[in-house]
Amino acid sequence: QVQLVESGGGLVQAGGSLRLSCAASGRTFRFYAMGWFRQAPGKEREFVAAISVSGGITYAADSVKGRFTISRDNAKNTVYLQMDSLKPEDTAVYYCAAVYSTGWEVRTTSPEYDYWGQGTQVTVSS
Repeated sequence: QVQLVESGGGLVQAGGSLRLSCAASGRTFRFYAMGWFRQAPGKEREFVAAISVSGGITYAADSVKGRFTISRDNAKNTVYLQMDSLKPEDTAVYYCAAVYSTGWEVRTTSPEYDYWGQGTQVTVSS
């Protein structure tokens, strides 16, 4: 089992940057594919970005491609989401998620993930 704790959210002006972190417990973090999702008020949770167990494969939603970058440090049991050129429509609660993986794949839908953090609020003002 793995426990996830997000941090790094906050209030930022449009065009600004934030870096979210997700710290995972346990010694087997390197076997978990990771993802970031977000949920805005009144909307469904949506996929943001995902990364394979080694970090060699990443994938981002079209809405954030070119602005957000996912990465991981397996030595620190942490996955990151670097968010640049933020827009008001990026305002949401951001969640990290984990799923045990033996392959190179990335997962892009919520049901594929088994473990979730509590979320961190990101607010982008115009």
